[in-house]
Amino acid sequence: MRDKIKIVESSGNVFLDIGFSKEEAEREQLRVDLVIKIYQLFEELELTPAKALADFGLDPSDVSRIQNGDCDFNVDKLFTILSQLNRNVEIHITPSDEKVGYLRVVTT
Repeated sequence: MRDKIKIVESSGNVFLDIGFSKEEAEREQLRVDLVIKIYQLFEELELTPAKALADFGLDPSDVSRIQNGDCDFNVDKLFTILSQLNRNVEIHITPSDEKVGYLRVVTT
Protein backbone atom coordinates (compact mmCIF):
# COMPACT_ATOMS: atom_id res chain seq x y z
CA MET A 1 0.00 0.00 0.00
CA ARG A 2 1.25 3.47 -0.85
CA ASP A 3 1.75 6.08 1.84
CA LYS A 4 -0.14 9.27 1.25
CA ILE A 5 1.89 12.44 1.11
CA LYS A 6 0.56 15.16 3.36
CA ILE A 7 0.58 18.56 1.70
CA VAL A 8 0.58 21.61 3.95
CA GLU A 9 0.09 25.12 2.61
CA SER A 10 3.04 27.42 3.31
CA SER A 11 2.71 30.40 5.59
CA GLY A 12 4.76 32.37 3.08
CA ASN A 13 7.85 32.22 5.29
CA VAL A 14 9.85 29.00 5.06
CA PHE A 15 11.61 29.74 8.35
CA LEU A 16 8.30 29.88 10.18
CA ASP A 17 7.20 26.69 8.42
CA ILE A 18 10.27 24.77 9.65
CA GLY A 19 9.84 25.81 13.26
CA PHE A 20 11.56 29.14 13.87
CA SER A 21 9.78 31.52 16.24
CA LYS A 22 7.82 34.29 14.50
CA GLU A 23 10.49 36.88 15.38
CA GLU A 24 13.40 34.70 14.24
CA ALA A 25 11.58 33.73 11.05
CA GLU A 26 10.94 37.36 10.13
CA ARG A 27 14.58 38.35 10.76
CA GLU A 28 15.83 35.47 8.61
CA GLN A 29 13.30 36.23 5.85
CA LEU A 30 14.37 39.90 5.93
CA ARG A 31 17.99 38.91 5.28
CA VAL A 32 16.99 36.54 2.47
CA ASP A 33 14.77 39.19 0.85
CA LEU A 34 17.64 41.70 0.92
CA VAL A 35 20.07 39.17 -0.61
CA ILE A 36 17.54 38.37 -3.35
CA LYS A 37 17.16 42.07 -4.16
CA ILE A 38 20.93 42.51 -4.31
CA TYR A 39 21.25 39.44 -6.52
CA GLN A 40 18.61 40.89 -8.86
CA LEU A 41 20.56 44.16 -9.01
CA PHE A 42 23.74 42.26 -9.88
CA GLU A 43 21.86 40.57 -12.74
CA GLU A 44 20.28 43.83 -13.91
CA LEU A 45 23.66 45.62 -13.87
CA GLU A 46 25.41 42.57 -15.37
CA LEU A 47 27.99 42.69 -12.58
CA THR A 48 30.86 40.29 -12.27
CA PRO A 49 32.95 40.40 -9.09
CA ALA A 50 35.66 42.35 -10.95
CA LYS A 51 33.20 44.82 -12.46
CA ALA A 52 31.49 45.26 -9.06
CA LEU A 53 34.84 46.20 -7.54
CA ALA A 54 35.74 48.58 -10.38
CA ASP A 55 32.35 50.27 -10.72
CA PHE A 56 31.05 50.23 -7.13
CA GLY A 57 33.96 49.36 -4.84
CA LEU A 58 32.26 46.14 -3.76
CA ASP A 59 34.30 43.33 -2.24
CA PRO A 60 34.53 40.68 -4.99
CA SER A 61 34.18 37.86 -2.44
CA ASP A 62 30.87 39.36 -1.21
CA VAL A 63 29.63 39.51 -4.80
CA SER A 64 30.61 35.88 -5.42
CA ARG A 65 28.97 34.74 -2.18
CA ILE A 66 25.68 36.46 -3.08
CA GLN A 67 25.77 35.12 -6.63
CA ASN A 68 26.20 31.63 -5.15
CA GLY A 69 23.17 32.03 -2.89
CA ASP A 70 25.01 32.65 0.40
CA CYS A 71 22.68 34.56 2.72
CA ASP A 72 25.05 34.60 5.70
CA PHE A 73 25.34 38.40 5.87
CA ASN A 74 24.11 40.65 8.64
CA VAL A 75 21.51 43.27 7.74
CA ASP A 76 23.98 46.14 8.25
CA LYS A 77 26.34 44.63 5.64
CA LEU A 78 23.46 44.17 3.20
CA PHE A 79 22.43 47.81 3.69
CA THR A 80 26.03 48.84 2.99
CA ILE A 81 26.12 46.80 -0.23
CA LEU A 82 22.83 48.38 -1.37
CA SER A 83 24.23 51.83 -0.65
CA GLN A 84 27.38 51.02 -2.65
CA LEU A 85 25.09 49.97 -5.50
CA ASN A 86 23.67 53.51 -5.47
CA ARG A 87 20.39 52.45 -3.86
CA ASN A 88 18.56 54.27 -1.11
CA VAL A 89 17.49 52.23 1.89
CA GLU A 90 14.68 53.74 3.93
CA ILE A 91 13.29 52.30 7.12
CA HIS A 92 9.69 53.18 7.94
CA ILE A 93 8.49 52.52 11.46
CA THR A 94 4.72 52.36 11.90
CA PRO A 95 2.38 51.20 14.65
CA SER A 96 1.26 47.57 14.48
CA ASP A 97 -2.24 46.21 14.95
CA GLU A 98 -0.64 43.07 16.39
CA LYS A 99 0.99 42.53 19.78
CA VAL A 100 4.39 42.31 18.07
CA GLY A 101 5.34 44.22 14.92
CA TYR A 102 6.72 42.62 11.75
CA LEU A 103 9.81 43.04 9.59
CA ARG A 104 9.65 43.03 5.81
CA VAL A 105 11.33 44.34 2.69
CA VAL A 106 9.35 46.45 0.23
CA THR A 107 11.16 47.46 -2.96
CA THR A 108 10.28 49.82 -5.76
